[in-house]
Amino acid sequence: MNFPLITDPLFYLVAIPAVLLLGISKSGFGAGFGSLAVPMMAMAVAVPQAAAILMPVLLLMDLLGMAAFRKNVDRRLLLFLLPAGLLGIVVGALLFKLLDARVVAGIVGGFTLVFLAQRILFPPRPDSAPPPRWVGALLTVTSGFTSFVAHAGGPPLNAYVIPLRMAPAVFTGTLAFFFFFINMAKWVPYAWLGLLDLRNMATSLALLPFAPIGVWVGVRIAKRIKPALFYRLIYTGMFLTGCKLLWDALAIT
Repeated sequence: MNFPLITDPLFYLVAIPAVLLLGISKSGFGAGFGSLAVPMMAMAVAVPQAAAILMPVLLLMDLLGMAAFRKNVDRRLLLFLLPAGLLGIVVGALLFKLLDARVVAGIVGGFTLVFLAQRILFPPRPDSAPPPRWVGALLTVTSGFTSFVAHAGGPPLNAYVIPLRMAPAVFTGTLAFFFFFINMAKWVPYAWLGLLDLRNMATSLALLPFAPIGVWVGVRIAKRIKPALFYRLIYTGMFLTGCKLLWDALAIT
C-alpha cells in the first residue's frame, strides 16, 4: 500500500528549507525565525494543512531541543508561562474555524514589527525593569493562540522574554520546554478538527529526516554565540517573520 504522499516538487522546494529553518530556530534562537515555516509552506499548501504536516516534525525537534538544553531552563519562568500558553491553545481551538488565517497572520505580523520598532527607537536601559507579569501573561496567551493557528507563537512570547535579558542557552532551553508542552497540547484539538489525516502524516514522515539537521545546527550556534549577536539575530528573524506575515495578510489572492 502506498502512502498518499504529497508529490508536488514545489511543496518540497519550500518545505525542506522551512523545516531546516524551524529546527535552527527552535534549538538556537527561541523560535525567532521558526514562525516563518508555515508562511513559507503556505506558498504550496493551505495554512491549516501546513500546520498539521509540521506537528510530528515539531515533536521530534522539541524532544531533541529539550535533550540538548535540559540543564539550561528557568523553571520558575516556565511554570509562570505554561498556564497562559495552554489557555491560548484552548482559545485557538475554539476559534480556529471562525478566523481567517490571513487575519491572524496580519495581527501577528503587525504586532511583531511594532515591538521591534519600539525596541529600536526606544531601546531599554540596562537597569530598566522587565515587563509586568500581567503583560507577560497576556503575551503568552497570545503566543499559545498564534502557535495553535499557525505555529507562530514565537514573536508574542519573545516580546516578553527578550527584555528579561536571559543568557542565550537559558533563553533557548526555557522556550524549548515551553513549546514542547504547547505543541503536545495541540494534538487532540488538531485531531478533533480533522487535520491529522493520513496524507498529512505521511508527508510529515518524509520531512522528518531534515529535523535533526536543523536542530544540530541551532544547538551549536546557541552554545557558542555571544549574547549581543544572539539577540540581533533574533531581531532579524522577527523582522523577516513580521514582514512575511503582514505580506500574507495584505496580499490580494
